Amino acid sequence: MKDIKKRILYPRDLIARRVEEIAKEISGDYREKEVLVICVLKGAFIFLADLARCLTIPYTVDFVRLASYGSGSTSSGKIAITKDTETSIEGKDVIVVEDIVDTGLTLAYLKERLLERKPNSLKLCTLIDKKHRREIAIEADYVGFTMDDGFIVGYGLDYDEKFRCLPDIYVIEE
Repeated sequence: MKDIKKRILYPRDLIARRVEEIAKEISGDYREKEVLVICVLKGAFIFLADLARCLTIPYTVDFVRLASYGSGSTSSGKIAITKDTETSIEGKDVIVVEDIVDTGLTLAYLKERLLERKPNSLKLCTLIDKKHRREIAIEADYVGFTMDDGFIVGYGLDYDEKFRCLPDIYVIEE
């Protein structure tokens, strides 16, 4: 663990400003409406907590957790919901909050499952968007930062369940 070198990519003050901007945009888009915010665990919980404190609209919160199964560090592409929402989303305006969109496979799977439940609307919000790594066409409606390549940790993002608690986002250096 001590041998892992990292450098700050997005400092906490920049993250805080961007989260406030996203919350302002969401609050403007949903004026006079109540939204259901669904947080994708585990990585998005810190982002959601800060985002929720900045929202100026009524909202409720629920959580989902997904897993992709495979061997070692490779995914089989088979995704399952391991913790589902406890709230019905039918007829509701829903915003899914994710930490990072990479290949798009997990978020596309979740979006498809949620749309089957007939929400009034469904939008996607991500802190980090790695568009160049997409394997499936999916776009987030609200994006914190767009980055090219690199493995990042901090602010909820982890490496083997470590580094989530860091207040800044770091890129791991080879």
